[in-house]
Amino acid sequence: MTTGSAAGSGTARGGASGELPRIVCHMVTSIDGRLHPSRFTASPDGVVKDWSRLTEGLHDSYGGEGWIVGRATMQEMAKGEPHPPAAFEPPPRPHHIARRDAKAIAVTFDRGGRVHYRAGEIGGDHAVAVLGSGVADAHLAELVADGVSYIVSQTPDIDLRAALAVLKREFGVSQLLLEGGAEINGAFLAAGLVEELSVVVAPALDADLDVQGIVAFPGGLKGRVQLRLIGCDRLDHGAVHLRYEVLPG
Repeated sequence: MTTGSAAGSGTARGGASGELPRIVCHMVTSIDGRLHPSRFTASPDGVVKDWSRLTEGLHDSYGGEGWIVGRATMQEMAKGEPHPPAAFEPPPRPHHIARRDAKAIAVTFDRGGRVHYRAGEIGGDHAVAVLGSGVADAHLAELVADGVSYIVSQTPDIDLRAALAVLKREFGVSQLLLEGGAEINGAFLAAGLVEELSVVVAPALDADLDVQGIVAFPGGLKGRVQLRLIGCDRLDHGAVHLRYEVLPG
């Protein structure tokens, strides 16, 4: 069953044709909208690895030049420990670009500089940290030594729109996939920066109390966004791919 157009299409709102890259929020979830596949119930149709593989395949089909995750997600992926240089020159601000020729970038929004890296790549994609203005020089020097690019916001709280403009200008990206966690997904949606919501729904439930969903924002998103269905595909292993255009609320 299919409705709508192929992945990657949609009406631009200041994305690829403007000063900002087009943002697609792409997630896998249970039927009850939960975030962590490790908690999903079993299904005779498939297992978590199957649904993750489908999600990764769709990620590739969008053809973007990189992806965005929040601090907690990147900490799990980067697996680094603090290791600032013993001595260093004052690192550059507001940004340092370690590589301009990367085929894809792996971006994290890490206001306080809590993510530490082992190298300048995550899964083969060039690592880029977006940080708040209060980040310590020692952390920036650590990122420089690791080959990680960074962008320092002019304010303690990161200006998402300004950061995206720098990413497009410095790396030439026209489309990025936003892939959680819940808080960064909610912040981007609330700021009107997401043009498409892509969700792989697995035939599973979580159902525990007080477990985070794929989107979270203080006070909710009612009145901030509207969703218009543009695609519905039945996938293997009992999963469904839903695509929505994100409109102002």
